[in-house]
Amino acid sequence: MRRCAASAIWCPKQCAKSSRRTKFTKENPIKSDKLAKLCASIAADKKAEDIVVLDLRKFSSFTDFFVICTGASEPQLKAIANEIEDRLKKEHKVRPIGTDGYPLSQWVIADYGDVVVHIFHPEKRAHYRIEEMWNDAPRLKI
Repeated sequence: MRRCAASAIWCPKQCAKSSRRTKFTKENPIKSDKLAKLCASIAADKKAEDIVVLDLRKFSSFTDFFVICTGASEPQLKAIANEIEDRLKKEHKVRPIGTDGYPLSQWVIADYGDVVVHIFHPEKRAHYRIEEMWNDAPRLKI
């Protein structure tokens, strides 16, 4: 049996013969640790609170860093998410692979591949306690 991409659960023979891993490229590459710190800095510029950057490189196969922060209101969650997306696109030509959640859901996620940004309302952050799930992961100084 042929090996498939790590993300594949099952891959038929036809797919296994022809499939290749998708290679994402950036016009202006930025290292993942610098991208994580930049996201944290932009969030701080928008008055995000309790900003934490978790280094998941030794613990995760799907991303290198989590940036976790809190916004006091739905408009602030939206402002933080929009500012991160706008500045990364403008300054580094980096766009999210995907975003999910809405300010009204009180949790917005932006996936930049090597960095995943979580923007929480205080109650949702306390409920999900992501930092506790990744308690062994080192925290970057920001």
